[in-house]
Amino acid sequence: MKIGIGNDHSAVEMKKEISAYLQAKGYEIINYGTDSTESYPYPKAAAAVAHAVVDKEVDCGILICGTGIGIGIAANKVKGIRCATCSEPYSAKLSKMHNNSNILSFGARVVGIELAKMIVDSWLEAEFEEGRHARRVKMIEEIENNEGLMNK
Repeated sequence: MKIGIGNDHSAVEMKKEISAYLQAKGYEIINYGTDSTESYPYPKAAAAVAHAVVDKEVDCGILICGTGIGIGIAANKVKGIRCATCSEPYSAKLSKMHNNSNILSFGARVVGIELAKMIVDSWLEAEFEEGRHARRVKMIEEIENNEGLMNK
């Protein structure tokens, strides 16, 4: 599996540690973030990873900024992205099982490295459950396509 990873300046060390952790597990990591602690705008990393996911250059994405919130919001502006910002493993797991999230975001200033590894593992190991959840994801896509939810 090929994973795109992106970050801003606040998450350089965590990105490096998560990348090494995932590579040791056999994942291919493509770096779309910065390796510098100089100020770097998180929307650039979010857009790069989100477009790589949508264009199928990578199978999924992981984004890290200070809180995970801004980078996740930016990623969700790209059509076809369902980025979940998670600070614990249970939400990460359910974001994949119920929402078929294709990008995970979290904050380097919010979670420690061991918790971040657990969050990533829970998300990567989970599978979309389809069924009633597929109908709801389709509704999200209809909103995204400005088709609305009238009479549904």
